[in-house]
Amino acid sequence: MLVAEDLSLERGGRQLFTGLSFAVRPQQVILVEGANGAGKTSLIRILAGLSRYGFEGRVARHGPMLYLGHHSAVKALLTPRENLAWHVSGESQYTDDEIEAALSRVGLHGYEDVLSHTLSAGQHRRVNLARLYLSRSPLWLLDEPFTAIDVSGVAELQSLFAAHVKQGGAVVLTSHQALNIDHQVSRLDLSAGVLP
Repeated sequence: MLVAEDLSLERGGRQLFTGLSFAVRPQQVILVEGANGAGKTSLIRILAGLSRYGFEGRVARHGPMLYLGHHSAVKALLTPRENLAWHVSGESQYTDDEIEAALSRVGLHGYEDVLSHTLSAGQHRRVNLARLYLSRSPLWLLDEPFTAIDVSGVAELQSLFAAHVKQGGAVVLTSHQALNIDHQVSRLDLSAGVLP
C-alpha cells in the first residue's frame, strides 16, 4: 500500500529522523511513536503527500488513502451533513443515508443540520472522524485521532480500526494513548528509526 525509503527530516537545525525505511501492507496497524517534537505529525504529512519539500527520501503509495490531520477539517459555517457531503480528498460523494449513519456512529445523531460553530471541540472532532465510517480507501493515515474524544469514543474507534484491517485495510497513526485493539500493532519508534 505504501513504501517509504530512506526518509530524513531536519527542522530548525535539528535532525528529527534519518534513514527511515518501512512498508505498509494490508491488514497492518502501525503506531508511530516518539516524544513531542520527534516528527510524528511531519512523518504522517509526508506519507500523505502533503509535505513535498524539506525532507529527503521517497514515498510510493499504491491505491487511495484517507488522511485525517491533528486539527479537525470542519468548516464552522457548514452543518456536519454539509461538511461530510463532499470530502476535500475527492474520495467520494456520499448519500444522505450514509452521512446520517456515519454521524450516528460517532454520537452526533440529531446534530446533522446544526451549524458546526455551535458544536464543542469534541463534537468537531467527531464530525471529522465520521469520515472514517464513510471511507472506501484501504489506507488510513491518522494524526492523533483520539484527541478530544471520550473513553467510549476511543473504544469505538479502536474497534473500527480492527474491523478495517481485518477487511484488508491498513492504519498508520500517531497517538499518545495506548492502543487496545484485537489486532497486532507494529510500533515505529522515531527515536530508533526502525519498524520491528
